[in-house]
Amino acid sequence: MESQCAARSVAYEGEEEITLHDACGVIAVVASDGDSAVEPEIASALCLGMVALQHRGQESAGIATTDGTTIHQHKGMGLVSNIFSESDVKRLRGAVGIGHTRYSTSGVSELLNCQPFIVDSIHGRIALAHNGELVNAKQLRKKVLSRGVGLSSQSDSELILQLLTIRPDPEDDQKPDWPARIRYFMSQSLTSYSLVIMVGEEVYAVRDPYGNRPLCLGQLPSMSGDDKPGGYLAASESCSFLSIGATYLREVLPGEIVCLRRSGIKTEGMVDRPMVTGGNERPSPAFCIFEYVYFSRADTVHEGQQVYSARFRCGRRLAIEAPVKADIVSTVPESATPAAMGFADQLNLNYVEVLTKNRYVGRTFILPNMQQRRSGVTKKFGLLQENFRGKRVVLVDDSIVRGTTIGNIVQLLKSKGAKEVHVRIASPPLKYPCFMGINIPTHGELIANSKNADQLAKDLGADSLVYLSIDGLKSTIQAGVKTEGPSGHCTACLTGKYPVELDF
Repeated sequence: MESQCAARSVAYEGEEEITLHDACGVIAVVASDGDSAVEPEIASALCLGMVALQHRGQESAGIATTDGTTIHQHKGMGLVSNIFSESDVKRLRGAVGIGHTRYSTSGVSELLNCQPFIVDSIHGRIALAHNGELVNAKQLRKKVLSRGVGLSSQSDSELILQLLTIRPDPEDDQKPDWPARIRYFMSQSLTSYSLVIMVGEEVYAVRDPYGNRPLCLGQLPSMSGDDKPGGYLAASESCSFLSIGATYLREVLPGEIVCLRRSGIKTEGMVDRPMVTGGNERPSPAFCIFEYVYFSRADTVHEGQQVYSARFRCGRRLAIEAPVKADIVSTVPESATPAAMGFADQLNLNYVEVLTKNRYVGRTFILPNMQQRRSGVTKKFGLLQENFRGKRVVLVDDSIVRGTTIGNIVQLLKSKGAKEVHVRIASPPLKYPCFMGINIPTHGELIANSKNADQLAKDLGADSLVYLSIDGLKSTIQAGVKTEGPSGHCTACLTGKYPVELDF
């Protein structure tokens, strides 16, 4: 549909135009009933887990904890390590807490839009952290405003909170039915979201029916010396569990509502994907394939397979599809490293580093504007000239979005003595904007829409450039899936085929 492929820059009446961007990370920790030693460590555990999720967003971060009666909160702009001091962590008391690292999916980058969000309801305060982007946010915003409710931010997350305050029928006046309220919200918006919702001393971990954004469950060990669980977790990625000594349990299923209580974990409901129009089958899940390509950390597990292994196999498939005579294979660190190693393994070539990374510069893909991205690229890498001078180099990257990074690197390698530079991309060309939480906002910024691979190679100064095919990516990822039940992946940014009808 033509309207689906237009640049998404949405403006509401009376407001400054909003451009939508990227992914976030969420985490929740609940101490178990019988382990009082874990309770003082909840805020620390959240901080450590958020540091492990920092790659998902670097603009802001926040934590909300509760002791059952009062919600304590701290949030700010920047990296987790800069926001939370030791005294801040000590003030975040309670046995239950949620955290969030943010890059704006909607709304501008300012403290007002930092999460978790907290609202008051007749049944007490609710805190929420959200990863994703509601495809029908404009419609939902009108629904909330029509109820006479004001909104203090431009964030989708505040819309979700306000919808959760709507009382389902029937509901006991004295006891809110939170699973019913969550199901009502899910019926109003089918994607894209993974949520952690804190009410009282319970946390609901919720994944949209299409499973577009990741969410998984874990368990803390006891700190009392027995075999009982010390607590329970939910997080965007399993990589956050290792840093706090937790064990990975499983993924939250698409459409599942899981309650984390101090007594344990329990599924409180499922919301199915709607039937295909005119048919009797439900569509497949639509987990974002870009989580494998770029966003998730290599040690994270999705759908029963580690991201590193999936990327390695994509590199091997790329070598089968696009072999080249070369002396060495290298990479643009770090998310493309497994693919480069797979490429080298398939062709029996040496994998050699040609770039060294300055780890104190943020990921350029998720820096907010082009000026910052360009500055980040030029400061981000050093060259290991002795490794590539006079050699034919295959340079493997995970994706090309705007072409800023790869073009500068090819020119640097050539200027410092590389005989040839062949670019191989371990994903297909990005051609369509994402409306479900990834920073691919406009056609104009996607270089694949204006140049084919040969034209782009010429512009970059590369000797050749080849992308992994769409079928190659899909089949390679699907081959490693080990989950029960149906599975499927969203490739809308590659094909223009979105899993749901878009409503702007």
